[in-house]
Amino acid sequence: MDHFLYREGALWAEDVPVAEIAAQVGTPFYLYSTATLTRHFHLFDEALDWGPHLVCYAMKAASNQAILRTLAAEGAGMDVVSGGELARALAAGVPGERIVFSGVGKTDEEIHAALTAQIRQFNVESEPEMAAISRIASEMGVEAMIAIRVNPDVDAKTHAKIATGKSENKFGIPIARARDVYAQAAALPGLKVVGIDVHIGSQLTQLEPFELAYQKVAELTETLRADGHEISRLDLGGGLGIPYARSNEAPPLPTDYGKLIQRTVGHLGCEIEIEPGRLVAGNAGILVSKVIYLKNGEGRDFLILDGAMNDLIRPAMYEAHHDIIPVIEPEVGVEPQPYDIVGPVCESGDTFAKQRLMPPLGAGDLVAFRSAGAYGAVMSSEYNTRPLIPEVLVNGDQFAVIRPRPTFDEMINRDTIPEWL
Repeated sequence: MDHFLYREGALWAEDVPVAEIAAQVGTPFYLYSTATLTRHFHLFDEALDWGPHLVCYAMKAASNQAILRTLAAEGAGMDVVSGGELARALAAGVPGERIVFSGVGKTDEEIHAALTAQIRQFNVESEPEMAAISRIASEMGVEAMIAIRVNPDVDAKTHAKIATGKSENKFGIPIARARDVYAQAAALPGLKVVGIDVHIGSQLTQLEPFELAYQKVAELTETLRADGHEISRLDLGGGLGIPYARSNEAPPLPTDYGKLIQRTVGHLGCEIEIEPGRLVAGNAGILVSKVIYLKNGEGRDFLILDGAMNDLIRPAMYEAHHDIIPVIEPEVGVEPQPYDIVGPVCESGDTFAKQRLMPPLGAGDLVAFRSAGAYGAVMSSEYNTRPLIPEVLVNGDQFAVIRPRPTFDEMINRDTIPEWL
């Protein structure tokens, strides 16, 4: 469910007409719904209310300060994967005790910053990283809380570029070596082992891979406890998918996911941490763009938009589908026709959809890409010297620009010219 609905023949975001925002902000732009963000966070929070837990929003999905503050105010923790995301979380007012630091390549500088911020825990991905955290924590005279990420070799049945739990993936420590690695951690100074971490991938549309992974985590918990380790937290990652095409069968609900967690690991008495990103932010955002031209090609028509692959790269990178709808609701009985929907960037890959059935559209018409709130703005770039597009947040009948569009001068003036030029 989201809060982008047709009303009075036009698309609204909560209680604001999308066309009104477009007139004031200009296109293209990202548009987020506060009501959808908070609703989706609480679905996860309530799904785990059978025991102690913390829902840490995976910031990599969408990391604007306004989004982070909105979720933090509802009680969310944050899952960060870089020093920059750590700085963003802290700037948004999230206390260190509600921040977990994931990622395979933490630098010394990032580890030092995280220890200074007294974060909740590091999700450790390798033995060299574990040694680095031990060294830096010892130098600082502090104790680092760690959970070790195990790779359970489970096929998440998702796109190859977002699968993270198979043996050939770069993430985590093979679960078969977990006992040895936990023994090493227990012997290192400056570390306190508090739990196990696992994350098998993103955009999962079935619960079976989660169940297989969590059963392995439950068995490992018992084994590690028998070895003398205190395992009090289980960080089970994120990855629950969203329906990008309205015609597709909906993925499992957070309530079903919460019941699965309770069934597989609830008996262990651990605090549960999960890190949803896509399901919190994905359907909470749309990308609004305008048709520049209708171009008649050889055997096909092209809708050329002012939005491009640098604004939304998911279709080019993942062959991802986004439903695209007109901002003005088509009249009943209007016959749809096929279009190739493309952007203006000088790349053949700048194609959002091929032969997509749409109502007749022409220059100046507005369209909205649904389910664009996750991995949209955060993955955008200034390729072709195209400015990063604005982000806008709606709250009831109010809206505000939460990231302005830079001017060409602002973009160019970031460059510096050497003295010899």
